[in-house]
Amino acid sequence: MNFITKIFADGADKSGILEMDKNPLISGFTTNPTLMKKVGIKDYEAFAIDILRDITTKPISFEVFSDDFAEMERQAMKIAGWGENVYVKIPITNTKGESSVPLVERLSKAGVKTNVTAMMPLAQLDAVLPALTESPAAYVSIFAGRIADAGTDPMPIMTTAMEKLREFPKVELIWASPREVFNLVQANSIGCHVITMTNDLIKKIPTIGKDTTEFSLDTVKMFYQDAQAAGFSL
Repeated sequence: MNFITKIFADGADKSGILEMDKNPLISGFTTNPTLMKKVGIKDYEAFAIDILRDITTKPISFEVFSDDFAEMERQAMKIAGWGENVYVKIPITNTKGESSVPLVERLSKAGVKTNVTAMMPLAQLDAVLPALTESPAAYVSIFAGRIADAGTDPMPIMTTAMEKLREFPKVELIWASPREVFNLVQANSIGCHVITMTNDLIKKIPTIGKDTTEFSLDTVKMFYQDAQAAGFSL
C-alpha cells in the first residue's frame, strides 16, 4: 500500500531511532519527556545532541518541559538552535490550563519551527492556527488515539482539521497517539499529513492487506507454538 501520510517514529530509545532511520517508510521522528523518562534518559540535552549527530535532515521534535511560559520560551529558543531539522514541541496549555497560544505566536515570529502538541478539541486548533501564520513551518498534533480512548470517533475531528489547514499551507496535521495500525489507514484516507507511530506499531505495517484467513491460521499456530514452548500440561 502506498501512503500519502508520512510516518514519524515516536520514541526516545537511540537504538530504536537509528533502526527506524534505516526504514524507508520513516520520514521523521518525535519524542517527549514521558518517552525519555521511560527509557531512563537523565541528560535531556546530551541525548538530543547525540541523536542529532545521526538524524541530520529528517524532522525531529523535542518538547519543552517547563510549566512557566517564560521558561518554556527560553527552552524553546535553545532547543531550536540545535539544528535546522528540529521542531520544538509546545503543549497547547500548561498544567493550569492556561493557553500557550501567545507563546506559540512569539516563537513563530522569531522563526522557530514548532509542533503544537496535546491538542484534542477543535477549539484548540482554531485558537492556535492564527498564531502560526508567520511560522517558517509547523505541525499541529491532535491526539486522535486519546480522543478514541474517550469513546469519541476521531475521524470527524481529524477530517475537519484537515479542511481547516487548507488555509495554512505551512502547517501540517499530525495524527498523534495511534493505538493500532488501522489508524494509519484512517489517516491516509483523509490525506492527513503525518502520523506518529511507535516502533512496535511500525513493525506491524506489513500486515496491512494480509488475507485474514491466513492471518487467523498464523494466530492459531502462534498460540500452539507458545503453549508448546512453555511446556504446559494438564
